[in-house]
Amino acid sequence: MDKASVARFLLLALLWGSSFTLIKVSLEGLTPGQLVLSRLILGAAVLLSIAAVRKVALPRSAQIWGHIAAAGLFGNVIPFLLLSYGEKTTGAGIAGVLIGASPLLTLALATAALPTERATSRKAVGLVLGFIGVVLLIGPWHESLGSLSGRLACFGAAVSYAIGFVYVRKYLSPLGLAPLSLAASQLVAAAVLQAIVTPFLGWRTPDFTGPVTMSIVLLGLFSTGLAYVLYFRLIGDVGATTASAVNYVVPVFAVLVSVLFLGEHVTWNLIAGGLVVLVGVAYAENRLGQLRKTPEKVGAVR
Repeated sequence: MDKASVARFLLLALLWGSSFTLIKVSLEGLTPGQLVLSRLILGAAVLLSIAAVRKVALPRSAQIWGHIAAAGLFGNVIPFLLLSYGEKTTGAGIAGVLIGASPLLTLALATAALPTERATSRKAVGLVLGFIGVVLLIGPWHESLGSLSGRLACFGAAVSYAIGFVYVRKYLSPLGLAPLSLAASQLVAAAVLQAIVTPFLGWRTPDFTGPVTMSIVLLGLFSTGLAYVLYFRLIGDVGATTASAVNYVVPVFAVLVSVLFLGEHVTWNLIAGGLVVLVGVAYAENRLGQLRKTPEKVGAVR
C-alpha cells in the first residue's frame, strides 16, 4: 500500500474501533433504540449525499430491495441494537474485541451455508482456535468485564454481522450492484426498519448533553457513513483482501480508545482471547498467503 492507502486504512480502523466508545457515551443520554435510529439516519444521509453527487442510482427492483432489507436487518439493525444493549452493562473495549470474532463466525457460517465454501482441515483448526479465543474473551468467570449478559449481547452482534455478511455474499454479491449503491440502500432500509421498531423498544426524553451530542454525530457521520466510503475506496485501491484486513486492527483501536477516554481496564483474558481469535482466523483464511497475491476487486458491501 502507498502512504495514502495506509492512512485510509488506519483511519478506517480508528473510526470503527472508536465506535464502541462512542456508543458507550451516547447511551448516557439516549435509549438503545434512539441511538441506533440516530446512527442509521446520519449514516444513510452521508451515503445518499455522496451517491447523489456521484450520480450513483439506487436499485429499483422490489425483489432486490427485499434482499437489501434482510441484509440491513442482520448487518445493521440487530447488531447495532445488541451492541447498544450490551454496552449498557459491559465495556467498550470488550465489545470491540468480541466483534473482532465476526470474520471467524462468517467463515464458519459460509462453510455451512455456501456450496462454494468447502470445509478444509485448515479451516477446522482455525475455527477450533477461534472458538477457544471466544470463550476466553467472554470469560464468564471475569466480573471486571461487566455482566455476562452484556458480553453475550455483544457476541450476539458478532453472530448477526456474520449472518449479514453471508446473506450479502449469497444473494446480493452475484447481482453486481455498485458498492456505494448497495451500502447506501442497506443503510436506508435499516433506518426504515429501525424507525418502525423504535417506539416499541422503550422511549425516554433524550438528554443531549455536549458529550452525548458529539458522540452520536461522530458515530453516525463518521464511524458509520464515512467509514463505508473509506472501506470501498480501499477496496478499489488495494483490493478486497488487503482492505478486509482492517478487521484485525479494529479491536486494537477499540481497546486503546476505551482505555484512553473511558478509563477501562485491560485484563489478561481480553488480550489472550483477542489474540487467539485473530490467530485462528488468520490461519483458517491463510491470510498471509492471500496478502502476497495480487489484490482483487469486488462488488459487495462489507
